[in-house]
Amino acid sequence: MSLFGLGSRNQKTFRPKKNAPSGSKGAKLQKHIDATLGSGNLREAVRLPPGEDINEWLAVNTVDFFNQVNILYGTLTEFCTANNCPTMSAGPKYEYRWADGVTIKKPIEVSAPKYVEYLMDWIEAQLDDEAIFPQKLGAPFPPNFRDVVKTIFKRLFRVYAHIYHSHFQKIVSLKEEAHLNTCFKHFVLFTWEFRLIDKGELAPLSDLVDSILQL
Repeated sequence: MSLFGLGSRNQKTFRPKKNAPSGSKGAKLQKHIDATLGSGNLREAVRLPPGEDINEWLAVNTVDFFNQVNILYGTLTEFCTANNCPTMSAGPKYEYRWADGVTIKKPIEVSAPKYVEYLMDWIEAQLDDEAIFPQKLGAPFPPNFRDVVKTIFKRLFRVYAHIYHSHFQKIVSLKEEAHLNTCFKHFVLFTWEFRLIDKGELAPLSDLVDSILQL
């Protein structure tokens, strides 16, 4: 079984890495992300580069964080099963139900792997919709773009919350905890920089979030 869960029976959850929107400034911004991340300064890496468009920056990073969470969760697909995780939870006080507002309008209780599958399908559909994430240089972003991005990040946080609460010991046994912590720190600093997640939504990991932000 490969590290990223490619050999597991739950292959639907793991999907190929998505690239930044082509034909936009995405490729250049992606290089900026890679370069600043390589420096190890995550606070610097999340800041909007001078002169760049905020929506372009949000778009490229949304793709990046989608890929990160997808790969991290992919390491756990054989452990995060409907039997082991019958609800999408983050500890005893927090349970998440799924609704996309289109095909599933009333929130439904689903297992954690089913929730993540629904979520990744939903995010991928947003990323592939050129009316939301335009591919062409100069094409306008929709007026509600920031709201779409905030919903994506709010739901990606829930995957991190589930991993930390339900699977952290498994992550440690896979020797992936340093990578998980770095990815989550990057995620928190980015969402905080652009106020993408309300503080109340971060409650399941509030101590960890506060230590990252040093509040």
